[in-house]
Amino acid sequence: MTHELKRLVTGIEGLDALLRGGLVAGAAYIVQGPPGAGKTILANQLACGHVRSGGRVLVATLLSESHERLFQYLGTLDFFDPALVGDQMQFVSAFDTLEQEGLDAVVRLLRQEIARQKATLLVVDGVLNARARAENALDTKKFVSALQGHAAFAGCTVLLLTSARMEEGSPEHTMVDGVIELGEQLVGSRAVRSIQLRKTRGSAALSGRHECLIDGTGMRVFPRLESLFSHPSQHGSCAPGRVSSGVPSLDDMLDGGLAAASVTLLMGPSGIGKTSLGLAFLSASTKQVPGLHFGFYEPPERLRNKAASLGFDFRSMEQEGSLQLCWQPTTEGLLDQLGAHLIEQVDAMGAKRVVIDSLGAFSRLAMEPTRLNAFFRALTGELRARDVSVMLTWEMRDIFGAEISAPAPDLSSIVDNLMLMRFVELDSTLRRMLSILKVRDGQHHTSPHELIIGTRGISLHKAFEGASGMLSGTAVANPSG
Repeated sequence: MTHELKRLVTGIEGLDALLRGGLVAGAAYIVQGPPGAGKTILANQLACGHVRSGGRVLVATLLSESHERLFQYLGTLDFFDPALVGDQMQFVSAFDTLEQEGLDAVVRLLRQEIARQKATLLVVDGVLNARARAENALDTKKFVSALQGHAAFAGCTVLLLTSARMEEGSPEHTMVDGVIELGEQLVGSRAVRSIQLRKTRGSAALSGRHECLIDGTGMRVFPRLESLFSHPSQHGSCAPGRVSSGVPSLDDMLDGGLAAASVTLLMGPSGIGKTSLGLAFLSASTKQVPGLHFGFYEPPERLRNKAASLGFDFRSMEQEGSLQLCWQPTTEGLLDQLGAHLIEQVDAMGAKRVVIDSLGAFSRLAMEPTRLNAFFRALTGELRARDVSVMLTWEMRDIFGAEISAPAPDLSSIVDNLMLMRFVELDSTLRRMLSILKVRDGQHHTSPHELIIGTRGISLHKAFEGASGMLSGTAVANPSG
């Protein structure tokens, strides 16, 4: 019979996801990282959340910095409320005790304060100073062990903060139940914060490095999507059926429409009409089957105007709750933050039709491009599991030419339906062409069709008969006969 460990919820949603529910209650953890990595913010955010949920916290500092100065910095963050300090949340400075009397005296002081405060969480900031005060590794081990023992007896969880990067063989590392490491990495001129669970004794956790950031709300953690959803969180209804593409002539080419809860990728150069097809797809949204446009390049008002030019009244659809336009400028941001936000938006409105315009924005935010295939696979898999029909766009680099660039090397694991859109030069006229390259588990017309976008909407017509070379963008009329 599996025994469930009691958890102390951190209140930092992404961190709780990494820890599979939170810290193990009564366990000891090291939080390590260089100066400025966010250790103090993480610990105090966790502490404030613990107090708000009814816990009692003791924060002990082994630093020369005054608590008044600490409160000034914490006061700039939303999670910190000075009113919490005093009863359920006590701060004590053990720096002078450490300097004058040594490690044993610090242990005695903290033991007394834990008992007096009835603390359920102990934060010790400045463990590096304690390590420097120890005469040898055994003294450090005894210090950590004594703190652990007293805290565990009192049912108190311990966080030890240090700016030293402790290796696996260090005395502290071997004594604690978990090690949380914070870091920062330069990607071009961008600084990206990260968090890694280097040790989690007796507890499942999401391994590897994950992105995080610090803003006015405090620390926010974004687990790697492919680790969070290594298996979809839901099973989906698996109900067969078809959904309209929003373009009747395209539905005819697809033998009745797109498969429900499938993922369709539109590939083509800039200006070919990918966004317009996405808007047509969303025009079929209803209050029972809401739609979400998750875009990066065109703000909502421009999309409304573009939709109106095609005959779609997006403003009315938004007012009745059948459509939402979510614009995400991509000047800054984190890949997994973006993925998490998309899934949050889908859940918030119960979206069943989603257009992501375009995948290139995700690619530009990726610190490690080799991750993209796994990221897209997890994202689309999770959307399928929520019975969402998805339309993705990908902008190809070349307007003309035989080369076709793809967003990931293994498209079969990501998309169910693949459509190629090209500009075609034929008889000194530039025309739009759409060809369905792949439809999973369904029939479709394989011949290229001309795409017409005008004031009467979007339509597809069989064309280019007797011509070849359309997929390269330069058609050649074949001699008759």
